[in-house]
Amino acid sequence: MNSTARVRYRAAQFFSALFATISDDDLSLVDDILGHNPAALNLFRRMSTSDRRHAIAVAKTLLAAGHTDRQLLQAALLHDVAKSLGQPIVHRVLVVLLDKCCPALLKRLANAPLDCARWRRPFVVSERHPQIGAAWAKEAGCAPSVVQLIARHQQKPVAHPVSTAAKLHAALYAADNEN
Repeated sequence: MNSTARVRYRAAQFFSALFATISDDDLSLVDDILGHNPAALNLFRRMSTSDRRHAIAVAKTLLAAGHTDRQLLQAALLHDVAKSLGQPIVHRVLVVLLDKCCPALLKRLANAPLDCARWRRPFVVSERHPQIGAAWAKEAGCAPSVVQLIARHQQKPVAHPVSTAAKLHAALYAADNEN
């Protein structure tokens, strides 16, 4: 994607987050995927409307691509759950900008304890949300493969995945980046 297309994509993503809504059909899909595990469903409900909307879009992208693995779909719905610790939209924009122009500064800002200064916490959450979300999913009784997918969802997958786990990781990574 060229830089102009990327800017347009991020702008659309920003406005979509501001005006996010969730339909009854979306809630039905979530219930179909997570409803058997009330603790996992409660994790999903912790997220902001825009994060829930994003998670549903990721799951729908996977379904549209023919993925039906229930654990992959559960990971899609829960992969950003730890952002519920505090990731205001302004900080999300800053994270994207810093990641592109000053990644070293972003790493420094994120390298702090979770109970750090209030202004810095969203950077820490951005960096650590995969591990925190994975721990929460484990506590909620999610399958080990769901926990692993959440923990690794931001790591670039191998070029030619062979194992089932690697293929599922690559699918989640691609769907997340598409949405």
